[in-house]
Amino acid sequence: MRMFLTSAALLAGCFCIPAAYAEAISVSHAANADYRSVQEAVDALPAQGGDIRIAPGTYREKVKTSKSGIHIVGTGGRPEDTVIVYGDGAINAGGTARSATLDAAGDDVRIENLTIQNDYALNPTNPPSQGVALSVTGDRDVITRVRLLGAQDTLFAGKGPNGRISRQYFSECYIEGHVDFIFGNAKAYFRNCELHGIANQAVVYTAQSKEAPEEDSAYVFDHCRLTAEPAARYVALGRPWRPYATVVFLSTKIDVPIIAEGWREWDPGKTNALRTSYYAEYKSSGIGANPSGREPHSHQLTDREAVRWSLKVFFGGATDWLPSEPSE
Repeated sequence: MRMFLTSAALLAGCFCIPAAYAEAISVSHAANADYRSVQEAVDALPAQGGDIRIAPGTYREKVKTSKSGIHIVGTGGRPEDTVIVYGDGAINAGGTARSATLDAAGDDVRIENLTIQNDYALNPTNPPSQGVALSVTGDRDVITRVRLLGAQDTLFAGKGPNGRISRQYFSECYIEGHVDFIFGNAKAYFRNCELHGIANQAVVYTAQSKEAPEEDSAYVFDHCRLTAEPAARYVALGRPWRPYATVVFLSTKIDVPIIAEGWREWDPGKTNALRTSYYAEYKSSGIGANPSGREPHSHQLTDREAVRWSLKVFFGGATDWLPSEPSE
């Protein structure tokens, strides 16, 4: 097993070292790897976190961590080369969040260059159920070049315990699913990501769950692309899981014929949350862009209004936690 302490720390007699001084550990199916499973590697890290490098391959396991400062990276040439996959559904896991293939609850988590999949829905003998690929509830978490594969409820981007704010940043990710496949109440920013609807009788890209006007949560999609399989039906930008759901699409290329209204009620004919939610677009393009046909309670932003949702303004100017601050 690889040792984590530096010589200086040993001489000082202190075993509480920052994650920055922890040596990276490896996960691989090869015999010479530090660990054969991702969870074993997570468990082996000190409380302050550290780096985990995963070799190409498929790792069928559930991974759960509450440690902060963890950096998980796939070492293959593409995100497709390194896959963490499991097949739990909410119906048998005891709840939607518990179905997650990878559950990241710590702060300052970095995940990059790999695929996280929940393949529950691919088994035709399984009854319909939610199946989360990635659950992220930490603050200042960054997900880069990650493929998230699932069906219903693929990505849970939510707040931490007791409603604590969770700022999250997703960059160059591919996220696929059908019903409500990006859901939760984090303060999350998605840049240059592709959201892909898979074949289903209904596809809803987002189900944001801001519950009260003063709650500091929202989803912003900046220069993203929306796509879907030809067999995807009744495609919508989102529906409000809670009455003050907040979702903004900036300069989005909508390469799929979504419903003219863009947004839909949680339960049409029974709920009435569109009037209190904040749903907005700015300069959408593509075959699904239809400003004149949108839901009357939604917004088409002016240049000045759109500035409010730019990266730095959205995070209140506190973007030093990002790996490199993107230009606006």
